[in-house]
Amino acid sequence: MWNRIAGLILRNRILLLIIIGLVTAFMGYKAQFVEMSYQYAALLPDDDPASIEYEKFRSTFGQEGNVMFFAVQDSDFYELEKFNDWIALGNDLHDLDGIDAVVSLAHTWNIKKNKTAKKFEFEPIFPQKLSSQHQLDSLARIAESLPFYHGSLINQETNTFLMAITVNAKIINSKAREPMVAKVREITDKFTAKHSLDMRYSGLPYIRVVTAQMIKGEMNMFIYLSLLVTAIILFMFFRSFKVVFFSMLVVGLSVIWAVGSMVLFDYKITLLTAMLPPLLVVIGIPNSVFLINKYHGEYIRHNNKIKALQRVVAKIGNATFLTNLTTASGFATFIVTSSQILKEFGVIASLNIMVVFMLSLLLIPIIFSFLNPPDQHATKHLDNKLTVWFVGRLEKIVLNHRSIVYGVAISLVVLGGFGICKMKSTGYMVDDLPHDNVIFQDLKFFEKNMDGIMPLEVMVETKKKASVLKSSTLKRLNKLNDSLSAYPEISSSVSVVEAAKFANQAYFNGKEKYYKLPSSQTQNVILSYLAKADTGEDSKVIETFVDSTQSLTRMSFRMKDIGTTRMAEMEQTILDHVHNIFPENKYNVHVTGSSIVFFKGTQYLIKNLFLSLALAIFLIASFMAWMFSSKRMVMVALIPNLLPLIVTAALMGYFGIPIKASTILVFSIAFGISVDDTIHYLAKYRQELKVTNWSIRSSVVLALRETGQSMMYTSIILFFGFSIFALSEFGGTVSLGVLVSITLLSAMLSNLVLLPSLLLTLEKLITNRSFKEPLLQIFDEEEDIEIDDLKIARIEKDGEKETSAS
Repeated sequence: MWNRIAGLILRNRILLLIIIGLVTAFMGYKAQFVEMSYQYAALLPDDDPASIEYEKFRSTFGQEGNVMFFAVQDSDFYELEKFNDWIALGNDLHDLDGIDAVVSLAHTWNIKKNKTAKKFEFEPIFPQKLSSQHQLDSLARIAESLPFYHGSLINQETNTFLMAITVNAKIINSKAREPMVAKVREITDKFTAKHSLDMRYSGLPYIRVVTAQMIKGEMNMFIYLSLLVTAIILFMFFRSFKVVFFSMLVVGLSVIWAVGSMVLFDYKITLLTAMLPPLLVVIGIPNSVFLINKYHGEYIRHNNKIKALQRVVAKIGNATFLTNLTTASGFATFIVTSSQILKEFGVIASLNIMVVFMLSLLLIPIIFSFLNPPDQHATKHLDNKLTVWFVGRLEKIVLNHRSIVYGVAISLVVLGGFGICKMKSTGYMVDDLPHDNVIFQDLKFFEKNMDGIMPLEVMVETKKKASVLKSSTLKRLNKLNDSLSAYPEISSSVSVVEAAKFANQAYFNGKEKYYKLPSSQTQNVILSYLAKADTGEDSKVIETFVDSTQSLTRMSFRMKDIGTTRMAEMEQTILDHVHNIFPENKYNVHVTGSSIVFFKGTQYLIKNLFLSLALAIFLIASFMAWMFSSKRMVMVALIPNLLPLIVTAALMGYFGIPIKASTILVFSIAFGISVDDTIHYLAKYRQELKVTNWSIRSSVVLALRETGQSMMYTSIILFFGFSIFALSEFGGTVSLGVLVSITLLSAMLSNLVLLPSLLLTLEKLITNRSFKEPLLQIFDEEEDIEIDDLKIARIEKDGEKETSAS
């Protein structure tokens, strides 16, 4: 089959070049329309109970993760000019397109009792501009006497003052969010520059915009770095600008196809898909290395360029196809997860890995068929003294020291077991960012001074209409608030309870001691006043906390970013309090919010990624069984590829690298790539069996000499190629790069030492007749295409002229 493919490629080179050029032009045109993703990547499936509860909350009360927070810490905050500028700052922000509301101490409201209308009226505490310091001081005392705002807009102990803006739901999930945030920063920077203050920024919209900008910048950086690093390594190996240029051309085209395919699939750039272009460069270059290495090796045997190119396709096309298929399978397993961001990554990655294989298989033979044959200088790398010496040392180890090899392997497994036992699973909302990053530091500032910003919502359903405002329900809500806010990880809630307390305080003329739930004597009067209240903008205050039937209410807490491990404990603690306070026969209570959805989603994703790893191992083993027609050979072949995974997992345990979504990705990706070396080696080993009349010892050595150099070249390229991701500002990307690099380097050594050792030790057991006569036939050295055969012949058939390739 591969002989026919080689013939088709070399006979139709011009046509194939035209087709590739046209498709590349189309993909390049489409690539210019690729967009960044500004939506939160849902990790949970739609039918998950946590997703259902969250969507129910959003449909009732609206988006809860659309608030940006700013804060300053200043003991002299109540200076007239500064405070007036703070008021103006809030007004300027409110005037921006996409900002629905602004809240700060300077934009707060007090409640006044209107006895005539029997309702509460909301009045701003501060005017648009203060005229004197005395006026400011007196109004500040009123604002600080209202407990409703304590802990949410002001921390008197640390002199921290917060401003929150609500971003329109349409803006928050569109590219308009980025210029909006830039405008917000421009306005706030003027204030901080004038008064020499340090403004802290946080909130999910702000974090997502800044991280999206970082992703965009890193994507371009990694593309250029991957091209530079692989080009340098290629030149060091081949000492040929020609080889470097055309290898870069192949992967460059694959990057264009990949970005174009994202547009065709209507996918956007996320943290994962942003890594695809540099990944394709790093993963695609080994194809060129194997093909060019084989071309040079074949040419020096018989000095026939076309025969050498034909044998490149025929001899290693099968193995190269299988290696790319296994690599693609490692990525394709992400498609079975329920995470949309992983599905998109899996689809585009697996598809374009096969694209880069196709481009390599077509373009390398076609391009080199037009070029002059390689001279002695071009093939000098085949006799590289260092690689020859290194492969020679490996031969001696495999032939004479197999007991040491097995001893080291067993020791690594034992040590790996201890390391794996030390592994922990956790994840944080911003744990991908380094601790010195301003986003991380600002988040910790809000956690320290304002009890965090991560939304936690408790939704209480009373099962009866108009039951939320009953005294018994309010008391239960208040008890839950007191119970949960006692934990340092959770803030006090904003709920109908706090509104009732605020209203009670207002009913008694603003006296602070009356900030408590109304008594049974005054409750109905106060709640009727509150139900009629409005802010002057025709929006009923009570609707912020209670649905239209008054049977469903929310309690909005804020949490610190405590990690998924602690969050699992806190969720159970919260549920225990809920069950103790709210009888199940009278209330349905749901704990939801972005913090819960993130925690549940991370747990779900980790579970799915473990399943995808198992699926990757199964699929790759199946492909190898199909290729080699020997189940026992497949089992032996998996050992040198599972050992590096054990070593990597152990390193994670010993160095405290937690199991999370970004680190579990390592195993599926690394396994899919590392098994490539095994396939190349076993494919060559199988070919040598026929040549050496089934001499296993000779075949093992010859296969090691033939594939050792290419395996070293590709492993070094992959090692340094993945290492560039260590320069990322995202911890997950750093972990991916470093851990995959280590895994692939150890996999190279394992495949060059442990695999040949196993073949020699278990020669009679595994090298049976089925392996000798595989499903995919061994290439026949005598079945070649000569250069004279590459022509178009005309034949006569039934009186008509017909054109065919001969």
